[in-house]
Amino acid sequence: MIRLSRMTDYGVVVMSQLHQQPGMMTAPELAQTTGLPAPTVSKLLKQLAKAGVLDSHRGVNGGYTLSRELEDVTAMEIIEALDGPVALTACVEGADDACNVESLCPMKGGWDKVNAAVRNALCEVTLADLCPTQDYPAMEPQITKKTATRGRA
Repeated sequence: MIRLSRMTDYGVVVMSQLHQQPGMMTAPELAQTTGLPAPTVSKLLKQLAKAGVLDSHRGVNGGYTLSRELEDVTAMEIIEALDGPVALTACVEGADDACNVESLCPMKGGWDKVNAAVRNALCEVTLADLCPTQDYPAMEPQITKKTATRGRA
């Protein structure tokens, strides 16, 4: 199973929150509004700022903002900032690990096409695609038999 780390998922949550709030937000504010632990949010913010998808502003009135519009940040950038290069196996281009049997492997280079397709797909998905932008209407209270009969005396 191909699965993204929890940190990548949390990174999208934090970036979505930054988009929804006007102006800068601090790590403690983001932790409070997202419900994520403050140390996790701080770590995410540092990694995302280092990768250039967030801007860090120092000082008393400092905080974090998105460095670009949602449409200009790809899922690939977020994943690579938080999880490292996308590589399905140890023998594909961009993998951090070295394969011990690469010279003997009959699949040598075979996974490159699949890896490239996954990478290309992740480059096509933007933060705008991942973040809900519409306002959802408030849920109407459901009238049940119990609530309908309570008002009667």
